[in-house]
Amino acid sequence: MKTKQILVVDDEPKMRRVLEIMLQQMGHRVLGAGNGCEALALFKAHTVDLVITDLRMPEMDGIELLGNLRAQESDVPVMVITAHGTIETAVAAMKHGACDYILRPFDIDALELAVERALNGAEVARQNAFLRQEIDRGWGAFVGTSQPMQAVYDLIQRVGPSKASVLITGETGTGKELAARAVHNASPRRERLFVPINCAAIPADILESELFGYEKGAFTGAQKERIGKFELADGGTIFLDELTEMPMALQAKLLRVLQENTIERLGGNRVINLDIRVIAATNRDPRQAVREGKLREDLYYRVNVFSIELPPLRKRVDDIAGLVEHFITKHGHSAEGTRLTAKALKRLEGYSWPGNVRELENMVERAVILSGGGLLDEPHFLLESQVADAHPKQPAASGDDSPRLPALNQAVEELEAKLIDDALAKAEGNKAKAAALLDISERTLWYKLKKYRPEQDPN
Repeated sequence: MKTKQILVVDDEPKMRRVLEIMLQQMGHRVLGAGNGCEALALFKAHTVDLVITDLRMPEMDGIELLGNLRAQESDVPVMVITAHGTIETAVAAMKHGACDYILRPFDIDALELAVERALNGAEVARQNAFLRQEIDRGWGAFVGTSQPMQAVYDLIQRVGPSKASVLITGETGTGKELAARAVHNASPRRERLFVPINCAAIPADILESELFGYEKGAFTGAQKERIGKFELADGGTIFLDELTEMPMALQAKLLRVLQENTIERLGGNRVINLDIRVIAATNRDPRQAVREGKLREDLYYRVNVFSIELPPLRKRVDDIAGLVEHFITKHGHSAEGTRLTAKALKRLEGYSWPGNVRELENMVERAVILSGGGLLDEPHFLLESQVADAHPKQPAASGDDSPRLPALNQAVEELEAKLIDDALAKAEGNKAKAAALLDISERTLWYKLKKYRPEQDPN
């Protein structure tokens, strides 16, 4: 947990000093006050993350201090100190807005647990309040208040109202489709359709008909006309995920669509005018994809009018606690009954997360199952074994004793294959259920199976 500033209020100097020392040993900064009046003055002059106050003090007691803080509409958590004989008073303080109480005498472990609980609760409350505000601005599906995500929200807010094409980049599992939907929801097109299509999940010979549609008799099996994704998105937004996996010949046709705002269905000669906004995404470096011949340079400049780069989870570890809370609730569990321990959180924050937020969600769901819906602790997150699976040792090259690391793509693919196997096992082989567990489409799952487990390919 990051260093916080805690205000300790107690009229007994020795007790105040003991608390200051214990809190400093936990890594926090401490302000001290002898009564409620001094505490209010310090509170106004400094940023305070938590208040710990005695109840019985001269001039202004703990209950009055609490009332004054709430009168200022402050949401800073307040803990009260009480002896065994005054528990009823502590309960009364909680009814007035205190978040918890600690019994005197107390040891450092009990204090640390109570402080950690109060600070974590305040952080989750702040995140939830922020997210409620962001829903109206179009990115309510995002979870995270870290600085990198604040920058993403700012870019979405800026580009949303415009007509500009957007290119979203980021590693697998960072939420590129969420960002695309947020741009759409922040635009005047929000009342029209948002049409996503994964260019990597659809075979090349089918992708063209999916995009442009076809007329009856255009090819064998075309028994009736079909509207393509571009027509479906007319007036709204089309999201082309994994653009760099689109065949080069099809990229040329896409470029023409973007330039002329028209399409022709396969097997037809009728020009169809369109009003669409294009948002594209890729997990590759688009400039490197151009150099490697995976992406047309002219198409790159056409879609890259405005770019948004999503940060990997390892660069936004401040959001992990909130994400875990979100996934616990998402999968139908009580956030109060199923909580993450401090040790488990520290372990999660130290992990590299090659699969990013998608990997974290799968990990949380598995941990909840293992814990039986109780506390989520270190043993419920098998991160070390997963890291070992995803990063096998490589032999050193001849004449070079330095250790070798595997290619990133290889590590991610091995982890992805393992997650797919786990999902299939949990779903007892049901592909639709496994896809739902992985938060991907069934078509994407079939594509991945063809890549990693060809023996399960239906074709």
